[in-house]
This record gives sequence, structure tokens and C-alpha cells, in this order.
Amino acid sequence: MLKTIAIVIFVLVAAVLLLAATRPDTFRVQRTVSIKAPPEKIYAVLNDFHQWQAWSPFEKLDPAMKRTLSGPAAGKGAVYEWEGNSKAGAGRMEITESTPASRILIKLDFTKPFAANNIAEFALERKGDDTEVTWAMYGPAPFFAKIMHLFFNMDKMVGGDFESGLNTLKTMTEK
Repeated sequence: MLKTIAIVIFVLVAAVLLLAATRPDTFRVQRTVSIKAPPEKIYAVLNDFHQWQAWSPFEKLDPAMKRTLSGPAAGKGAVYEWEGNSKAGAGRMEITESTPASRILIKLDFTKPFAANNIAEFALERKGDDTEVTWAMYGPAPFFAKIMHLFFNMDKMVGGDFESGLNTLKTMTEK
């Protein structure tokens, strides 16, 4: 009986590892919203970490979160570091590319609850009187992440937060 249980466990673990090995080496989560505001107005909010508390859903995860901003006030080189509770975790963001009214790239390094290095991207595209804003996060999926992705869907975990943040950004910038 014990031998049978050990064989079943071995087969299940092997199946999970084999399935994980077939998963993509990268991941991407993104959401888009249409905002009735010029891209310049939206860009100014996204490009300045000082304004993120007003719209980012991640700011609400820990009201007592410690935040440190450094570098330029906005744009390329601006840095935002945070350390919060178990929901907020800890990490660092740095704007690495800032193209006025069209694109912002952010190097996103998580240190807690686990280490991860990703890119966050905001793309703004004028569509008549509206601006289409896309918020994406992408990066590598090392083998351990591939295993985790079998049990936790990144798109469902983060996508809802992106939608919430974009809707708050929409309300804030359409005023």
C-alpha cells in the first residue's frame, strides 16, 4: 500500500513538472481603457510617481505602506520604492523610458513576498477625442513561476487590479 501511494505521488509530481515545462518562458498581463481626456493629461499622472497614490489599486493594499521616492520628480530615472504588509510586499520601480504623451516603461523589481523582475508599460494612443490607455506587465517565467502559473492564473490575479486602477485613472483624468 505504501509503495502504491509513493508511486502515485511520484507520477503526480512528474506530471506537474512535465506540464510546467511546456508553459511559455514569458508572461504578459494587460488591460485597456478608453478615457475622454487628452494623452498629455493622462501621461502627466502616470509619469509622476507622486500621483500614484491617487489612482493605483496597489496603493490601497496597505495604508501604512512605507514609500520612498527618489531621482527626478517625474520621467526617466524617477524611482519609487515600497515596503508594506504581506499583501503589498516590497520592491522598487524605476521609469526607464518616458516618451511624452505616448509611452512609459518601468523596471519593476519585487523583493517580497518573492523576488521577480518584470516590466510595466503604459501605452497611450489618441482615438479622436479619447485616449486609449493600455497597462501591461510582462517578464520572464522561470521554471518555478511556470509551476505556480499552473495553479494561479496571473491574468486573473493581476488583471482585475489593472482594470480597477485604469477605471480610477479614467475618473480622475476625465474631470
